[in-house]
Amino acid sequence: MGYLEVTAVDLTGAEIVVQALKEEGVEYVWGYPGGAVLHIYDALFQEKSLEHILVRHEQAATHAADGYARATGKVGVALVTSGPGATNAVTGIATAYMDSIPMVVLTGQVPVPFIGSDAFQEVDITGITRPCVKHNFLIKRVEDIAETMAKAFYIARTGRPGPVLVDIPKDVTDPGVRVPFEYPKKVSMRSYKPVEKGNTRQVRKAVELMVKARRPVVYTGGGVVLGDASDDLRKLVAHTNFPVTNTLMGLGSIAASDDHFLGMLGMHGTYEANMAMHEADLIIAVGARFDDRVTGKLAQFCPNAKIIHVDVDPASISKNVRVDVPIVGQVKPVLRDMLKFLKERKTGPDAGALKEWWARIKTWRDVDCLKYANSDKVIKPQYAIETLHKVTKRRNFYLTSDVGQHQMFAAQFYPFEKPRRWINSGGLGTMGFGLPAAMGVQQAFPKATVACVTGEASIQMCIQELATCSQHDLPLKIVLLNNGYMGMVRQWQEFFYDKRYSHSYVDALPDFARLAETYGHVGMTIENPGDLEAAYKEAFGMKDRLVFMNVIIDPEENVYPMIEAGKGHHEMHMSPHLSAERELA
Repeated sequence: MGYLEVTAVDLTGAEIVVQALKEEGVEYVWGYPGGAVLHIYDALFQEKSLEHILVRHEQAATHAADGYARATGKVGVALVTSGPGATNAVTGIATAYMDSIPMVVLTGQVPVPFIGSDAFQEVDITGITRPCVKHNFLIKRVEDIAETMAKAFYIARTGRPGPVLVDIPKDVTDPGVRVPFEYPKKVSMRSYKPVEKGNTRQVRKAVELMVKARRPVVYTGGGVVLGDASDDLRKLVAHTNFPVTNTLMGLGSIAASDDHFLGMLGMHGTYEANMAMHEADLIIAVGARFDDRVTGKLAQFCPNAKIIHVDVDPASISKNVRVDVPIVGQVKPVLRDMLKFLKERKTGPDAGALKEWWARIKTWRDVDCLKYANSDKVIKPQYAIETLHKVTKRRNFYLTSDVGQHQMFAAQFYPFEKPRRWINSGGLGTMGFGLPAAMGVQQAFPKATVACVTGEASIQMCIQELATCSQHDLPLKIVLLNNGYMGMVRQWQEFFYDKRYSHSYVDALPDFARLAETYGHVGMTIENPGDLEAAYKEAFGMKDRLVFMNVIIDPEENVYPMIEAGKGHHEMHMSPHLSAERELA
């Protein structure tokens, strides 16, 4: 693991925790103090090389660590106290687990002799989190802290990444107890041996199928981003001339401007991506897990295709969809081997068949499935995102989002050219994620422009973090697409519940611009489409201020295309603004 040599010295358990963080190269710790972790906080106070960011809720600590990890590829770290501090962090832990984000969460615990006695602020956090962590530890001896911390970081970042929880009883960090400290130079765990390189025979089988395919599609997910394999994906696609589609988590792994890119697939994916998947004869799935938002009705998913599946996690392969060529390994070396074996062959994919396939794809592209009716009277959410791109496209830009219609509009209408620039909660769909995640990204890249696209329901889940942004001078830009509804809930109620809008409208909304100002930030309210671009330019021109833009949008605009739950890729609801002759059956 490349750890530095450490001379053995006597340290307290709390000091060992802090020194372990230093050994792992940790820059930031997001957290909230409490009785069970006060010894650790005291040790942090005396260590100036680590920066602690005080959040206003433990959920935000985990989301901020998560956002930092997604943007940098490093392990994010959160520190919370026992009991409610630990349980408040569970949502953020589960969010990271669903999206395979490397994170170490340190939780305080009651002293070892009191565990199981229902002591004050005691919860069995290792039991609670067992289903939503990659692994967790309960430390009961101060002598075990260093080794456990090294294992936690190693597990979090290797193989399929994920959150690891380390539960630390207060007496283990007692300042009166000192032990020799030496950090492990490497970690070896007999029960944990993540696979790195894919099986060569399987890769060659995959290449044989790729060469014979007449209607191939490369389907990529967040594993390409997490595996830092975007460059390798782009080279493979350029060499083969295969079309490629991304999941929500995979956006940016191939440039949106690349002619091979069909757009996002799945429930709110493009017509061309979904139809290509439906009619393909070969699917090359890379770092994707065939979740229900992508597959639609499993019985109708890619009915004529053979499937190659590349994933670092063997448990993900054939979990939801049976595949023909499974390849377990890190996506980067597997993609490199694929390209190497393709180049070694005298013959490649059938150029004539691919030309016919691209001609078919062009007919789907010509449908213009993202078409919408713009207005000079009310701001359309699609226009709000398109204008955001127009203003920010030349910046060093990162975009986080919350969950709902605004998230889908951002995914559809903001073209991401690079990986790790689109930060959102995919698998768990966590409202409240966007603002604290943006905090983590901004801490990681203080000179970058970081924006959060959110909704008026989502932002209120963690809106107290505006205080954290004020305390730490984080110049985020918040774009609130305010339609007065829980937009995606309202859309489903319109489509499937005969417009019975049961509790999907948001009453008693604050004046968000004025609310932001009470936290010491700049607030704007934008209602006129003609004012939007100038307002964005003004906001993004304030490089040292957080600007909260309350953008009032059309309350009835829906996300299209949309695949109804239980339907196939070819059964999409298309926008009513498309002309009848272009709505293909």
